Amino acid sequence: MSEHKKDILNNPAAEDAQILTSENMERVDEQEINEILSKYDRESAFRTLSGYRGLIISAVCILFSLLQLYSTWFIIPSTHMRPLHLGIVVMLAFLLYPARHKGRKDTLPWYDLVLALVSLAVFLYQIVFFDTIVRQNNFETYQYVLGGVAILLLMEACRRVVGIPIVIIAVLFMLIGFFGRSMPGFLGNRGFNVQQIIKHLFFTQEGIFGAPVGASSTFIFLFILFGAFLEKTGVGEFFIDLSNAIAGKQRGGPAKVAVITSALEGTVSGSSVANTVGSGSFTIPMMKRLGYRPEFAAAVEAAASTGGQIMPPVMGAAAFLMAESVGVPYADVVKAAIIPALLYFAGIYIVTDLEAKKQGLRGLEEDKMPKLFKVMMERGHLILPLVGIIYILGAGFTPSVAALIGIGIAVLGGYLRTLFDVFIAALKKQPTAPVIKQGNYMRPIEYLQALESGARGIINVALACGVAGIIAGMITLTGIGLKMGSGLTALAGGSLLLLLIFTMFSSILLGMGVPTTANYLITSTIMAPVVARSLMAHLPEVYGALEAINPAYAILPAHLFTFYFGIVADITPPVALAAMAGAAIAKSNPLKTGVEATRLAIAAFLVPYIFVYSPQMLMLNAQWHEVVLIAVTALIGMFGVGMAIEKYWESKLNVIQQLMALAGGLLLIIPGLITDIVGFLLIALVVIWQKIQNRKHPEKALS
Repeated sequence: MSEHKKDILNNPAAEDAQILTSENMERVDEQEINEILSKYDRESAFRTLSGYRGLIISAVCILFSLLQLYSTWFIIPSTHMRPLHLGIVVMLAFLLYPARHKGRKDTLPWYDLVLALVSLAVFLYQIVFFDTIVRQNNFETYQYVLGGVAILLLMEACRRVVGIPIVIIAVLFMLIGFFGRSMPGFLGNRGFNVQQIIKHLFFTQEGIFGAPVGASSTFIFLFILFGAFLEKTGVGEFFIDLSNAIAGKQRGGPAKVAVITSALEGTVSGSSVANTVGSGSFTIPMMKRLGYRPEFAAAVEAAASTGGQIMPPVMGAAAFLMAESVGVPYADVVKAAIIPALLYFAGIYIVTDLEAKKQGLRGLEEDKMPKLFKVMMERGHLILPLVGIIYILGAGFTPSVAALIGIGIAVLGGYLRTLFDVFIAALKKQPTAPVIKQGNYMRPIEYLQALESGARGIINVALACGVAGIIAGMITLTGIGLKMGSGLTALAGGSLLLLLIFTMFSSILLGMGVPTTANYLITSTIMAPVVARSLMAHLPEVYGALEAINPAYAILPAHLFTFYFGIVADITPPVALAAMAGAAIAKSNPLKTGVEATRLAIAAFLVPYIFVYSPQMLMLNAQWHEVVLIAVTALIGMFGVGMAIEKYWESKLNVIQQLMALAGGLLLIIPGLITDIVGFLLIALVVIWQKIQNRKHPEKALS
């Protein structure tokens, strides 16, 4: 950062310090950002190759994206597209990611080049000899070898890019299948030899080429490509400036900016760590300068950025997989996730506001903040692609069509905005050439960069989908899914609540250190069916009604439950990758930051239990007026929970007030007339009690 910009930030009265924007606000050095990303976000630890090698890999990525776009318009059969998609992805993984996380990033060893070419060859075998394969009942030895090599290469590529936890789980399930006759309890099965396992996983559509890879090779790729194009339009800087205009001048402004920015970025982003580092490089230094503790500043950003993964419409690509797994329209998954996501961010926003109130922290100076009207007038068109996607999905179009139209709006928006600016300049009789030159439209090189970025962005998702296919394939081959559910239910003693608690801890454990998509694939494959069956058994009056509409809706709450707790693993110690990344920026204690982030994200620990027992919160089998009432009362409930967490409103809460606020908040979050009335009365009593207390003892209130 230039000394001039530092002077502006340190001296708000400086002559040129008029407006703080994403361009001139203080931020962490770019090299430090890249180091943090590389350390905590595995998919960011890729090679940076120069010369002809880098150009060739970039060209392969661009051609891959063009192939995917071609397959959208000119349908390629799934039996061919899935192996082609996964083969190119595995090849790119070996070209871009070293064997060791901390390995050299400036060179491409010969053995990785060989592995890349072999990977492409073994997956292309499925396409070239497809007609032969489908007619075979028994396979030749060399075919089993090819299948085994493909599975091993897929798992090694996944280990490099996604991480080892999902690979270990896949290996464990293969061992359960191989040693089935020797397995104890519900893990026991008739056992399968190596050839049977390879045949099921590689030569059928029930293994690595199953539904997850099918989703990855179609609409997930298109939405990742949409995010890449949107990023090139400058939407990230727009979100930051928009958030500053909305909340920067409020009490504790930078913390609220972090919450709003992360919620907006979460609509298109797929990584908790990347969100934390991206917006946190701006917001965390601002929060620290305003007076927030380093741990709190890092925790706010980490908790908010993690919440971006449950924010519709994209939800870290998991929403698409959820729709595919559950069997409901994608738009219904998005609709179901809206209220829980809003409650999550409302909880963080309320706690940050109360913390600022308790500490006496002011907002940023109003005259230094961007003006909302000006920001929207200058760059409001950047939000049109998101609005367009939501509208198109609501109109009943497929996710693929929505993503393509979203890309089109993102591209055309810049040109239309520039034409409008040229028209205004012509009316004012001003030169139009500078307006065209500086126009907010994508240049040819940016098209290529977006295509390359889209191809790179799908790598971790596709690899996770492929390895998740191994897990799902082994579950179907061995038939241990039902047995596992029975075993966990027996362990819970038939208690639904205890089973949900077991599932919560299992999902957090399985989600530690795993990216969003892999996280959901693991938790939904192993835990969601268990929860769904238990819900049907324990709450037949609730879930029977859902089955009358569509049996799939009875399964959706179970999938969302496991997904939410898998996500909060990113801020739950001891791993807490998002909290660790935030702590690295804030120079704070990582463990304390993780604990603080977990406290801030209390809504993520409460809301899933509530929507499991009351799926009306997910807008399932609920009228619009019920949805509005649920949303309003739940928001008031989050205020009560926030007061209890911070132990503060207008002054410090005593133990009784804290318990009343907590109980009132929880009762309001739980849908129901009686719970709403009692919860509202409890919170109202706390507020009145505080008012009376502070009038009698004004020295206790914040001056």
